[in-house]
Amino acid sequence: MIRRDPIGNRSEDARIIQLRLLIAVSAVVVLVVILLGRFFILQVAHHDRYRTLSMDNRIDLRPLPPVRGMILDRNGTVLAENHAVYELTVIPEKIGDLGRTLREIGELVDLSQRDVARFRKRLKQRPVFEPHVLKSRLSDEEAARFSVHQYRFPGVTLSASLRRVYPYGPLTAHVVGYVGRISEQDTRKIDPVAYRGTLHMGKIGLELSYENELLGEAGLEQVETDAHGRVVRTINRNPSRAGYNLHLTLDSQLQKVAEEALGEYRGSVVVLEPSTGDVLAFVSTPNYDPNLFVNGIDPESYRQLRDSPDKPLINRAIYGRYAPGSTIKPILAFAALDQNLDPLKKTYCPGWFTLPDSDRRFRCWRRKGHGYVDLHDAIEQSCDVYFYQLAHTLGINVVADYLGRFGVGQVTGIDLLSEPSGLLPTPLWKRQARQQAWYPGETIITGIGQGFLLVTPLQLAVATAVLANRGRLVRPRLLRGIENPRTGVMARPAEKRSKSIRAADSPDFEMIVEDMVAVLHGSRGTARASGRNSPYRMAGKTGTAQVIGIPPGSEHDPAEVPEKLRDHALFIAFAPAENPQIALAIIVENAGSGSRTAAPIARKIMDYYFIERLRRAALSGRSRVFG
Repeated sequence: MIRRDPIGNRSEDARIIQLRLLIAVSAVVVLVVILLGRFFILQVAHHDRYRTLSMDNRIDLRPLPPVRGMILDRNGTVLAENHAVYELTVIPEKIGDLGRTLREIGELVDLSQRDVARFRKRLKQRPVFEPHVLKSRLSDEEAARFSVHQYRFPGVTLSASLRRVYPYGPLTAHVVGYVGRISEQDTRKIDPVAYRGTLHMGKIGLELSYENELLGEAGLEQVETDAHGRVVRTINRNPSRAGYNLHLTLDSQLQKVAEEALGEYRGSVVVLEPSTGDVLAFVSTPNYDPNLFVNGIDPESYRQLRDSPDKPLINRAIYGRYAPGSTIKPILAFAALDQNLDPLKKTYCPGWFTLPDSDRRFRCWRRKGHGYVDLHDAIEQSCDVYFYQLAHTLGINVVADYLGRFGVGQVTGIDLLSEPSGLLPTPLWKRQARQQAWYPGETIITGIGQGFLLVTPLQLAVATAVLANRGRLVRPRLLRGIENPRTGVMARPAEKRSKSIRAADSPDFEMIVEDMVAVLHGSRGTARASGRNSPYRMAGKTGTAQVIGIPPGSEHDPAEVPEKLRDHALFIAFAPAENPQIALAIIVENAGSGSRTAAPIARKIMDYYFIERLRRAALSGRSRVFG
């Protein structure tokens, strides 16, 4: 017989179900309590903290870099401006895997190893919450391609920014200078608030000297962003203030004429307006393109500039120091007149000069001599023997005193930073600097601008302006005015009180000016070829400065001397002689005679200034009338 078990025990099943329900309900209650507790912590206990964190994820503060001020010449020609370019910026703290992100970006744009290296270097210099430039100057195609895929890269932004551009490139490089990326060393010196959002600053030239005026003030923008970091709306905006525009005394067209006149030579031309000290031209050749430095010059290009034997990175107009040669003779002539020496007294020039009780001969540039010459003849023909004798008569301390009055070998005070002094030697200087005694022969060669005496082209131009002003010393300046771009109002720099060496109506200066006129327009003037048929009267002085010493009595062929060891050619001049409007100083390195090389350059510059410039102005005025 088969025994059948019951299908189930209903009471036991009910008990099990009730137990399970109790456990489930208890679990739900515990979870609800935990959820409510967490909700209480988030919404009540720590409400302020988490609300702030939430807002930080949604609200972003972005710096608004200011627009850097422009630089213009005296005629309104733009020498430095800002052009819009595309760039990729990265906020590192918003990126998880930075390496992968950079690789993926490199698939969309041309991202070189140099771009990545510079980006990683900047990561060490600036906070990770600030935007860092990854690549600038994207092409239109690259910008379009990245913008399509930008959603894939939270924390990476494609934006248009302004890049500094120098339209005239090398022409004004040495005076305007350039901006460059803020380096790690720079960050230790600058105010981080002032440079908020700014990646560049002035490095040299006027860009550095007037950095505070050109920079402007940074602003701030409060924006709301989505999960991908894209801006949804602007909440608040404190705009930046653009930097001031600089208007210079420089005439860019005259600068171009002067540079072309120098040609392939190494050298410098400084042209001043003697009545004001305004710098009209400030040329140093060879030069370089400042645009290469704005976003970082590549190592090979920089190495070529740095190692070039012609040293294009040196601003010769202010940092080059040269023996002035015979260009200082008019100053010594003034010293002679001021010391009541007779200008009509003649000195015999046999072609050489010797000190008493000495057989050493100091040669005149003209080997057969000039015969008997007075002060007028000595300047017109640049007789060395006359000025050997004059320097010996005056003594080195008197010579140095008068040269110093004209600004020779001294800082001029031009508005460029780190201007060096020249060298105005005295017995005291030699004793302190070299622990040596001063020798009479050193006084003799100082009388013709040789020996220890060193000047910059700018200092020589200032001394020339003193002669043009008949004794009034002016401070050279490059800034003509500072313009507020919002109002258009231009503030002029304060006038510096000039210093007078002698009264402007002193007959001594008029006599010296006439002697300098004879240099160009006299029958025996050393630069008469450059003054021939000039419609205006020029006053000038040639000069030739030795680079290496030639032993007394030795003969040498200049053509056999290596080019870098040949004499420098110099020339100073102002015109018109009666009422000077420009004064200039020219130094042409290793070019030999000042009369053959430097004086013709001056004639080209002055012909442009007094003839071609006025003709162009007249044609321009006529075209406006009939236009």
